[in-house]
Amino acid sequence: MLSGVSTAAGTIVAIVTGYLLGSLPIANYVARRSGIELRAAGDRNPGYWNAKALLGRRAAVPVFVGDVLKGAVAAGIGRLLGGPWWVGYVAGGSAMAGHAWPVFARFRGGRSILTFAGAVCVLAPVPAAICLVGCVAISVVTRSFAWGARVATFAFPLVQAVFDARARVAATGAMMSLIGLRFAMAGWRSRESARSVGPAAPAPGGPDHRPPQPGDRRGVGER
Repeated sequence: MLSGVSTAAGTIVAIVTGYLLGSLPIANYVARRSGIELRAAGDRNPGYWNAKALLGRRAAVPVFVGDVLKGAVAAGIGRLLGGPWWVGYVAGGSAMAGHAWPVFARFRGGRSILTFAGAVCVLAPVPAAICLVGCVAISVVTRSFAWGARVATFAFPLVQAVFDARARVAATGAMMSLIGLRFAMAGWRSRESARSVGPAAPAPGGPDHRPPQPGDRRGVGER
């Protein structure tokens, strides 16, 4: 740890700093400059992907950079604090938690993928560089950055296992569990929204109703 700072104190600093950095709702700030509220438009996710869909790729670049930097700066501060290796992971994970549940945006945040990417670039630069190359290659082949990012993200712990100790790979897995949790929560909310809408109203007369057909000779009083 830094001179005069205990491991416990440094860990608290890493958690608080990381969470506050992650809580900066950069996507919301950028979208509101264009008059768009991300939490009420598109897929309602206040992150880069929704911003790109609504604002366009070029206008969403500040969101991309900002979300990555939140994780990178938090992890960097954790490493600068010194002490055990896991302090940097605690800081990066705290930034992800802040992005997912931001105190500055009523705890309604994104899914932390880019914040995770920024953190691992600092915590495990060699595996991160390899996965970045893979991301670019897959994006070019599939013409979809989303697919490249997905494959690179979930391949990262496998690549990291070649270079780093198991404890560090396990710490990465713990950070990635936040991403899984956010996707699970999003899926649950989508199902709940669908249920709240309810089934479509039945046709007038019920399911067995048959409108009068040509050739019917029933009188008006019989109908």
